[in-house]
Amino acid sequence: MTDFEAELERYRHELRVHCYRLLGSYDEAEDMVQETFLRAWRRRDTFEGRSSVRTWLYRIATNACIDDVRRPQRVLPHQLEPASFPAAALPARDDLPWLQPFPDVLLDRAEEPDAQLVRRETIELAFLVAIQHLPPRQRAVLIFRDVLGWSAKETAAVMDLTIAAVNSALQRARPVLRDQLPPHRVEWTATPSTTEEQALLRKYVDAWDSGDLDALTALMHEDVRITMPPYPFWFEGREVARQTIAVNLDPAYRGHWRYLITSVNRQPTLAAYLREPGDTVFRPFGLDVFRIEGGLIAELTAFERTDFDRHELPPYLASA
Repeated sequence: MTDFEAELERYRHELRVHCYRLLGSYDEAEDMVQETFLRAWRRRDTFEGRSSVRTWLYRIATNACIDDVRRPQRVLPHQLEPASFPAAALPARDDLPWLQPFPDVLLDRAEEPDAQLVRRETIELAFLVAIQHLPPRQRAVLIFRDVLGWSAKETAAVMDLTIAAVNSALQRARPVLRDQLPPHRVEWTATPSTTEEQALLRKYVDAWDSGDLDALTALMHEDVRITMPPYPFWFEGREVARQTIAVNLDPAYRGHWRYLITSVNRQPTLAAYLREPGDTVFRPFGLDVFRIEGGLIAELTAFERTDFDRHELPPYLASA
């Protein structure tokens, strides 16, 4: 590895987080970091040192992500074909089929220079979904100013804008963000997953293991919301959630389930393993990410994911 390549690698983790915030997709963020390094390598002879390498890389990464967002079609139609639409499902309000969870094991290594850790309120799924409503450049300005804490001058330099344009973009972005975030956001963010949240997950797992549908739904708000990216539908309300869960509690439907408590996006999460009929082990099925408000489940985002290795989760669970 050359000295130049080693210098680029110093910023891989924080650039991955930056690209993820801009795109909402872990896989695309990984691709954009590689694209950033490729563009930097090609332009290495033009780097004049008038800015830091970090600032230069952020400029390249931001432009690469904006180019990616502007692609005509970010999700191929075949990716959504397997979806079936239950009768209780509603059309998506936030149709972000590319949304993916981000491994906390990587967040712990990101070490952004402007913060000691990746703050929960800037990586939660609700924040990721909310900023997708912003035009790409407004999204980038808001991230630089309000997430990374860069000055208007620094932001203007990295985005090739005037300071006045940066301030104007930020003024337009903030109200949109507030409108898109959950109403009680300040009550449930800014701290790592709490002891109370972990206790609620344990109650959820115990109720699931015992097949206690009443106990499961009692842990939910009346207006609980369930989404399942990439499928473009959602469920709202405790009674609808009850119907959805009841189907999965029946082993005849898919098989038997087992859960491990973990976290992604700094949010309490259950890693779901499924043992299908005829199988001898529980295999990775998905990640259920919870938003907990006032001691009850306000939202559950269920990702069908089997890439558990990136989350440092076991590849299977043995049958007891």
